[in-house]
Amino acid sequence: MSFIDLKGLLQPLGALKQIGKKPHTIRFPYEQKDASDNYRGLHYNEINDCIGCGNCSTICPNAAIDMIDLLEVEGNTGDSGLRPRIDNGRCCWCALCVDVCPTGSLNLTKDYIYVTDDPNSFLWMPGVDNKEKGKDLISYTSDTTTSLTMYDRVPMRELEGKERVKSFAEVVLGYTEDEARAEAERCISCGLCTEACPEHMHIPEYINAIARGEDEDAVKIIYDNNPLPEMCGKVCTRRCEDVCALQVRGDAVAIRWLKRYATETAPTVEAIKEIVNPVIEEPNGLSVGIIGAGPAGLTAGYYLALRGYDVTIYEAQAHAGGMVMYGIPKYRFPLDSIDKQIEYMESIGVKINYNTRVGKDITFDDIYKNFDAVFIGIGLQKPWNIGIKNEDVPGVIPAIEYLKIINSGGSYDVGKKVAVIGGGNVAIDGARVSARFDAEVTILYRRRVEDMPADWEEIEGAEDEGVHIIPQAIPTRIIKDEKGHVKGIEYVMAEMVTQEGGGRPRPVAIKGSETIYECDTVIGAIGQQADFTWLPEKYKESVLIERGKIQVNNDRQTGDAKIFAGGDAVKFGNADAISAIADGFNAVKGIDKLLLKKK
Repeated sequence: MSFIDLKGLLQPLGALKQIGKKPHTIRFPYEQKDASDNYRGLHYNEINDCIGCGNCSTICPNAAIDMIDLLEVEGNTGDSGLRPRIDNGRCCWCALCVDVCPTGSLNLTKDYIYVTDDPNSFLWMPGVDNKEKGKDLISYTSDTTTSLTMYDRVPMRELEGKERVKSFAEVVLGYTEDEARAEAERCISCGLCTEACPEHMHIPEYINAIARGEDEDAVKIIYDNNPLPEMCGKVCTRRCEDVCALQVRGDAVAIRWLKRYATETAPTVEAIKEIVNPVIEEPNGLSVGIIGAGPAGLTAGYYLALRGYDVTIYEAQAHAGGMVMYGIPKYRFPLDSIDKQIEYMESIGVKINYNTRVGKDITFDDIYKNFDAVFIGIGLQKPWNIGIKNEDVPGVIPAIEYLKIINSGGSYDVGKKVAVIGGGNVAIDGARVSARFDAEVTILYRRRVEDMPADWEEIEGAEDEGVHIIPQAIPTRIIKDEKGHVKGIEYVMAEMVTQEGGGRPRPVAIKGSETIYECDTVIGAIGQQADFTWLPEKYKESVLIERGKIQVNNDRQTGDAKIFAGGDAVKFGNADAISAIADGFNAVKGIDKLLLKKK
C-alpha cells in the first residue's frame, strides 16, 4: 500500500480528537454565540443624540437607509425630527453611515441574529427596535479622528488686534478662492441651516456651488431671496451656524464667510446685474410707499420692483441702510459694501427719497392716500435709559447715538477712559470704536460673560483689542465732577442666583461691594425702542401698536389691511438684520396677495 493510500485511510480517524469537546456550532436561531469584538452587526442609534441630518441616508451605497418621522422625537431648531430606518435586506454593513455621522449617534453592534418570516420586519429603526440591548453591544463607532466628516473649520484671516485697533480698516480679510472651496466642501447638505435661517436662504445650494467652483451660480442662488447678501456675509447673526450638524462635535461650516466670499466675487453693480440678470416684470400700475430704508424696507422695495410695482422709499437720513449703516462700525461693514448694494437696488427701479422725515417733510396721510399699500420698516432708533442716578449729565451718551455720530463722519471726544454698560453687540461696537480713539475701555455687564448676548466673535475681538470686561457688575450711579461732567461710575458686584424651579440665574447685588470706576465717558447700550411720534393717532390703534411694537400677521399685515410692517419695530421674530430681510420678503407676498386680488 502506498504512503498516500495509508494517509487517506487514517485521516478520518483524526475526528476522534473532538470527542468530549463542546460543540461550537449554534442551533440557529435558538442559540447565540459571542461575536468577535470588531464584528459589525446590526445598527444602533442614540435617538436623543441624533439630529436627523440624513447624512447616513445620503452616503449609503445600497439605498438601505430612509429617514422616517419618529413621533416620539419632537423636531426643533437643529433637529429635523427624522431618524434613520435600516433595510437589513439591502445593508452590506460597510459602516459608511457610521463613518459620516456628524453627531456620533449611529453605530454598529455585535448583535447579528434577527429572524422573522415577515420581510417587512427587516425594516427597523436602530435605537427604537433594539434599544433594550443595542447600546451594550456596540462594536464599531467613529470619533472625530476616524470619521470621514471634516470637523475643523478653515480659519478666517483677520488683522492682528493691536494693529487693527489703530484704524477703522476692515478687520476680517475674507477667504481666498482655495480657502472657500475647502470650507464649502465640508458641508453635508443636511438643510438644517435653511430651516433655522429666518429668510430660509438656499444655503446648501449656494455652498455646493462654491465647492464646485461655480461662484456666479452661488451669487444667483443667494439673490433669489436676499438682496443684501454682502451685508449678511459680514454682520449676520448667523443662526444657521448654530444648528449646523458639524457643530455638534466640531466647527460649524462658515456659512456667513462663504456668503461673503461669493458676493465679493461680484465687486461692482454692473457685475451683480450681469450675474443675477434680474427679471423685472412689466409695470402693473400699482404703487407701494415704504417708510425706512433699513434691511426690511430695502428688501420689500427690491422684490416689489422686480414684480412691476412702482416703489418709493422715504428715508429720514442721508444714507440708506438703517442701523446697518449708522449702527455698525465700518471695520465690520465698510461703506463701499453698503453703497454697492443700494446702487444695485436703485438701478432696477427702487426710488429712495433721502433726508425725508415722515411727519415733518411729508405726512403719513399723504403716503397713505397716494399709494396702494404702505410698508413700515423704521427699526429701533430710540435708546432705553440706563435707569441710574445722574445719567443725564454731560459725558453720558447712548451707544447708538455715539455710533451714528462716528459712522456719519462726525467726532465725539470720549476722553482717556470709557465705561460701557451692556452686553450685546451694540455695547461691543461702542467699546471697540472707543478703543480706536485711544481710550481705555471697560465694559460693565450685570451677568456672566457666557450670558452676554453679543456674538462670541465680537467679544473675543474686543478683548483682543484691549477692551476689559467686568462681568456681574451692576451700575448704580454716575459720579460727576464740580463742573457737572462725568467723573466716574459706581457699580456693585453681583452673585448669580438660580430661582426655585430652575431657569436663568439672575444677578443679586452683594452688599458692601460698591466700586468706583473713574472715567470720562459712560456709553449706555441696554437696548432700543421704536419712535412712533410721526404716526397720527388715528392710525396707531388700527396698526395695533402694543408695548412699543407693531402687531402683524404672517403676511406682515397690520390691523389696517393696507399697512404692512417688518423689522425690529415689529413684534415678530428676532431683532436682527436677517429677520428684517425675512419680514420684507414675506411682506411682498402679502402685498401681492392683497393688491393683485383687488386688481
